[in-house]
Amino acid sequence: MSDARLRETLERLYENFDFETHIQNDPIEFPHRYKTRMDIEVAAFISALFAYGKVDIFKSFLEKVFLQMGNSPYSFVMEFSRSKDSRRFRGLRYRFNDEKDLVILILSLKKVMTDHDSLGNTFRAFYENSAGDTRMALTGLADIFLRYAGQSGIKGKGFGYLVPSPAKGSACKRLNMFLRWMVRDSDIDFGLWKGIPEKRLIIPLDTHIARIAGCLGLTGRKTPDWNMAAEVTESLKRLNPEDPLRYDFALCHQGISGVCRADGSSCEKCVLKVD
Repeated sequence: MSDARLRETLERLYENFDFETHIQNDPIEFPHRYKTRMDIEVAAFISALFAYGKVDIFKSFLEKVFLQMGNSPYSFVMEFSRSKDSRRFRGLRYRFNDEKDLVILILSLKKVMTDHDSLGNTFRAFYENSAGDTRMALTGLADIFLRYAGQSGIKGKGFGYLVPSPAKGSACKRLNMFLRWMVRDSDIDFGLWKGIPEKRLIIPLDTHIARIAGCLGLTGRKTPDWNMAAEVTESLKRLNPEDPLRYDFALCHQGISGVCRADGSSCEKCVLKVD
C-alpha cells in the first residue's frame, strides 16, 4: 500500500479519535490529576513503570499507591522516610513487583531528584552526552535507577523488571511511553521536557502496536523488541517526519478497546483497513 493511502487512513483515525474519553482507560489518567510540573513528572514515571498487564488491574493497584502518596507525589517522594513511610505500602503487590520494589523506587526517585533536581534534567544529561541517541539516553536513565536500587540495601521481588534497559534489547514500552508523555506537547501529552525533538521518540511497542504495525506493513519483524520498535518508528517517520508518534495513542487503543482483535475477527470492519 502507498504511504499516501496509509497516511490518509491514520489521519482519519486520529481526527475522529476521542482522546479525552480514552484517557480514562490509560495510565496517563494519573499524571493528568496533578497540576504542578514536578507532581506530573513523578506521577507519570510511577504510572508508566507499572503499566503492564491488564489495564483495569494495574490501574486498581496505582489507585492504592497514589492514595498513600497524598496530594503531592513529588513532596511525598522528597520527604520519604524509609523507617516511617515504608509501612504505607505494606501488602501492596502487583504481579512481578511487591511493596519492597515500591520502596526502592521511591528511594531511587528521591536520590535522582536530589542529585539532579528532576527526572527531566537526568534524562537530558544522558541525551546530550549521547548526541541525541534516545536508546543510549534511556539506557543511562535505567542504569542510574538500577544502580541506586542496588545501593538501597533492599532486595525487591522484581525491580529489574520494573525498570528495563534498552541495552538488553527490550522494546522498553513503558519508558518510551513515559518519554512520549514528557516530550510531545500535543493531544493528551504534557510536553514538559523542552529541547528534545519529537522526531527522536521511539514508539512504545506493546502487543497491540506490534500486531497492528504488522497488519499495516509498518514492520516485517516478528519479535517485539527494540529493533521492531525502531523499525515501526522509522516507518511512521515516512508519514510524519517531525512527529512519528502522532498516531500512537489512537493506534494502541484500537487494540485495548477490542476494535482490533488478535484473532482477526474484527478485520473486515476495522477502521484501519486499507484497500
